[in-house]
Parts: sequence; structure tokens; C-alpha cells
Amino acid sequence: MNPRVVTVFGGSGFLGRHLVKRLAAEGAIVRVAVRDPEGTNYLKPLGDVGQIVPWPADVTDRALVGAAVAGADTVVNLVGILFERGRSTFQRVHVEGAANVAAAAKEAGARRLVQVSALGADANSPADYGRTKAAGEVAALDAFPDATVVRPSVVFGSEDKFFNLFAGMARLLPVLPVFGCPTIPKVSLFGEDGLVKVDLYGNGGTKFQPVYAGDVADAIMGALSADDSKGRTFELGGPRVYSFKEIMELMLATIGRRRLLVPWPFAIANIQAWFLELAPVPLLTRDQLRLLQRDNVVSAGALTLADLGIEAAAAEAILPTYLHVYQHAGERVPRTA
Repeated sequence: MNPRVVTVFGGSGFLGRHLVKRLAAEGAIVRVAVRDPEGTNYLKPLGDVGQIVPWPADVTDRALVGAAVAGADTVVNLVGILFERGRSTFQRVHVEGAANVAAAAKEAGARRLVQVSALGADANSPADYGRTKAAGEVAALDAFPDATVVRPSVVFGSEDKFFNLFAGMARLLPVLPVFGCPTIPKVSLFGEDGLVKVDLYGNGGTKFQPVYAGDVADAIMGALSADDSKGRTFELGGPRVYSFKEIMELMLATIGRRRLLVPWPFAIANIQAWFLELAPVPLLTRDQLRLLQRDNVVSAGALTLADLGIEAAAAEAILPTYLHVYQHAGERVPRTA
């Protein structure tokens, strides 16, 4: 019996590495379809000789997409962008790209398609990112009605661009931002203790439910093997919801550094983002700030990791395995009993 062929668009990225490893372990021939095939060479040791195949493709090019899925049994679309540059717009990548992949998969006779979206996907999102992610889901399901959609929250792991970003900032800067705090602090006069209290953080800012990359890859594998996942959407979050302030506190505790956490109202951050988004790879954009104005947590009643038989890993268990590189012996926070 010939091994199944799986085409993974965007398979050379952070999440792709976890997924390709699992697909190879199951004996699949994995086509890693990306714009830069040479960038996938590091994946080859994850499988046997010839099992992991770099494949030139761009989700916005219908001909290349069609060639990449020809003869494939399974297709996974991991492609997404966090900011726009030139021809790489949210509309072209998230919507037209998703439509191209789904239509090509259907035409090629693929049995399964997984469209990886994001927890912020919403047709009414204030952010272009969120709206186009939602439109991409619709486009994929229109062309391939049995497609499975997965919506991860912020994904963390050794190569993430979230915890690593802020840990790197903590190594260089004395202060860190807490996004989503009140523009005007709340002042309480003459409380029970007779003192004036100033609340700078409110509810701690935007809330997140970070999910481990390995769990997301396991969820995709589980969805591919479960017939009842066809045409359904799964929202993937970790076991705990954190405020932005709690995220920063967790990161700092993990790397053993003390830093001042500064409330960063969106009105101020928006001015900074206007300048930052001019950089070739911006640290922050105004569209990302609009996305941060909504909590990034799993919806009540949604299908989750648990429905795919996966117990979510806690951030507290995973972060020390890779954030330790940001530790500084002289600034380690002493352990408390």
C-alpha cells in the first residue's frame, strides 16, 4: 500500500515544524509547499530519505497551488501573515489564498482539508486581520464543504514570536507595556483602610488563552483522523486565561527578571504603532492594536482541544524549557515557599 501524500502549505514555519514531524512519524509523504523551498531543508531529518519533500508554491498563485496538491490525499493550509507588505495583503493571503488551496484540493480529489485560521477570526472584527481570517474560512468551506477549520489562540513554543519577543525586550529594557489598560486610572478615595488607592491596570488588559504549538499540531492530526470533524470548527486555547499583565508577570517569573510593568492605553500605543509599522518587520501595527481590543479566548460552547481528545499543556510547564536563555543570574527572582 502506498503511503498517503500530504501537502502542507506554509509548513516551514513555527507551527509547521511540529505538524511535519507528526505526519512523518505516521509514514506520510509530506510536501512542504512554500515560496522558498530551500528554507525547508532543516525539516528533512524529521523523516526518512525522500519522505519530506520541499515544494515551490505560493497560495496566491493558482497554478503553483494546483501542482502542489496534485495526487495529495490530505491538504493543510497554515499560511497567514501578521502585517501587510507590497503584494502580500491580508485579502490576497488570507482570503484568496485560502480559496485557491481549497478549490485545488477539491479538484485534486483530496479527502481532507484543514484550514488553520485564528481565534480572532470574525466578520465583525475591528481589525483587517480578523475580518480576512473569517473570510478565508468562508472561502475554504465554500470550495471544500468538508474542510475542518481550527482557530488557535496565541501559539507558544520554542520559536514563538510572543513570549520570546517580550522576554527579549525584558533583557534590554527596564519597563514593559501592558496593553489594554484604562486611559485614566481609577482612583478610590478613603477605602476601608482610609487610604487613597490608584488602580493603574483595571482588569489587567487584554485577555489571552495561549496554546502550545505541539497541542495545535496534535489537534490538526486528530481532526484529520476523525470523520466527525468534517465541516466543523475548533477553537484551540490552553488550560488557563491570562490578562496581559498576568502574561508579563508569568514571563518575568520564568526568566527571573524584575521589570516595571507600565499601563499602555490603546490611545498612546496607536501613535507609537503608526511609526513602528513603517519598519520592514514591524514590532507593532495599528491593525494589531485593533485586534488587541478584543479578548483572545475560546468562545463558550465552542468545540475545543478536549473534543479532539487532547489535554492542553500549561504554559507554566512549557515556558521554562525555552525561555531559560533569557535568564540573568544576578536578577533571578528568589523562589517563595
